Amino acid sequence: MFIDEVLVSVKAGDGGNGCMAFRREKFVPRGGPSGGDGGHGGDVTLIASEHYNTLLHFRFNPEHSAQRGRHGEGSNCTGRDGIGVELPVPVGTEVHDAESGELLFDFTAPGQRWIAAHGGRGGKGNARFATATHQAPTEHEEGKPGEFAKLRFTLKLLADVGLVGFPNAGKSTLIARLSSAKPKIADYPFTTLVPNLGVVQAGDDRTFVMADVPGLIEGAHDGHGLGMQFLRHIERTRVLVHLVDVSDFTGRDPAHDFDVILNELAQFGEHLLDKPMIAVASKVDACQDPERIHAVEVKAAEHGYSFLRISSATGEGIEALRYAIAERLFAPVTLAPDATIAVGS
Repeated sequence: MFIDEVLVSVKAGDGGNGCMAFRREKFVPRGGPSGGDGGHGGDVTLIASEHYNTLLHFRFNPEHSAQRGRHGEGSNCTGRDGIGVELPVPVGTEVHDAESGELLFDFTAPGQRWIAAHGGRGGKGNARFATATHQAPTEHEEGKPGEFAKLRFTLKLLADVGLVGFPNAGKSTLIARLSSAKPKIADYPFTTLVPNLGVVQAGDDRTFVMADVPGLIEGAHDGHGLGMQFLRHIERTRVLVHLVDVSDFTGRDPAHDFDVILNELAQFGEHLLDKPMIAVASKVDACQDPERIHAVEVKAAEHGYSFLRISSATGEGIEALRYAIAERLFAPVTLAPDATIAVGS
């Protein structure tokens, strides 16, 4: 199950109370105060981990508490500190305040640590208050409470390339063709219900990660279809690949589809349109009318995008697309002998 947003409550441990005690030992006249300090409460710490790619482990376990510090004891014994809690989160997780929505931390690299709730400080025992003129203090402190926070975790997948387009535009088939990913592929809309990631090899020592997000439809920004809930997964990408289905049996206008997707991306955030984009005419093996392909090429030229035509079924243009993407990520790239890149702008 792919879960990319959860609400979590974290509670750090309270500090232990300071102790009030006096020494009462034989042969020790005027023993004096001997109350020890309380222990500090444990912290709740978040750690970015590569072993998780979803927030599922928080879905049914949303409350996490650290151990409180132990109270101080006599004979100047300090209480034991509480044991902290470390919570692993996927790389790419954003932590927001659940009430204000403020971004508190963004995990962008493995191993990053952030304390979500600090443990309370332990209280001072009465031995801490002894002075030359105040030799039998009865003062002692209670431990401070640990911090409590309600947080919203939002996962944004870390990928180099994002695939966008209408449902059934061929995104899942393409990522399956380019990588070892095995997304669900079928001939009906919204086959892809969650994002898929695939690692693509480009040359002997070059790889990049490609993300396939569920298809968009007109009005997605108003909640139509699957809405735009998954578009945040391509916010961190460096290149967008826009697939347009040009096959004859769709009954749609490819040029109109092209404009619709650009409009939906703009509704989500203008920053998506600032990314380098490659326009791709998909399923050209099922297109008998060259004008449908040409219409997409013209639209790509109007916006200054590179243009390619592919067929994931026959393999036409797949290698050219692979290395066109790599050129934008790792320029310059040594092409495969049979790879020819056709650029429309």
